[in-house]
Amino acid sequence: MPKKEKIRKLFDNIAKDYDKLNHILSLDIDRLWRKKAIKEATDTGTGTGTGSGTSTSTGAGSGSGTGPGLNILDVACGTGDFAIGMGRAAGEGCRITGVDISPGMLEIGRKKTAEAGLSGRITLMEADCESLPFEDGCFDRVTAAFGVRNFEHLETGLKEMHRVLAESGKLIILELSTPENPFLSRLYKLYFLHILPAVGGMVSGDKGAYRYLPASVLKFPRPEKFMEMMSECGFSDIRHRAFSAGICRMYTGIK
Repeated sequence: MPKKEKIRKLFDNIAKDYDKLNHILSLDIDRLWRKKAIKEATDTGTGTGTGSGTSTSTGAGSGSGTGPGLNILDVACGTGDFAIGMGRAAGEGCRITGVDISPGMLEIGRKKTAEAGLSGRITLMEADCESLPFEDGCFDRVTAAFGVRNFEHLETGLKEMHRVLAESGKLIILELSTPENPFLSRLYKLYFLHILPAVGGMVSGDKGAYRYLPASVLKFPRPEKFMEMMSECGFSDIRHRAFSAGICRMYTGIK
């Protein structure tokens, strides 16, 4: 079975417990990471160049548009947490489209969007993130929170995100990572590879899914390599911030 089909089935199977387990297993820190990335995506924060972490730049650019009226694409949107956060934070006239390959995750996302009173601002649809059904240059922002590591072909997905961005549009990617500190890294891997799969499997009934998720993080390119890939896919002014000692990282780039 191709990786894409496995991913679709995996997330369909754990969709009903996904949000609860995310918050429990991250000790709710994932909410703070999302808030930082949402501020970056909606122009409600202080910009990528502030805060802790490392950054690099490959060219000029500050991103198009301002908070009001932004047209945003949220790739691998899952159950809609990030899209809903942006919908609440962004200015009037903002439009958000979320895409994902898992019908199960999208079903929950649509319910959450309706409960949040944001159905008029947010549209969630099933689509392949590596073959986006949109015209070139039609979004001011493209975001992805904890999803790009599941792409079957990472560079293809990055090129698609670049294609649908408007000139000077901004890409914001939030992704899990491993700490640089060797001691913290050992503790993190102990938790990530042993405790998380046990708890996640017990609650969701799918131990395989919670073995896959940490493995996918460990296989994801290191920051310098991923920023190089972003550059090769056409992005400039590429920056990176590490959160919580490197457990999570935010990458930004300009078209």
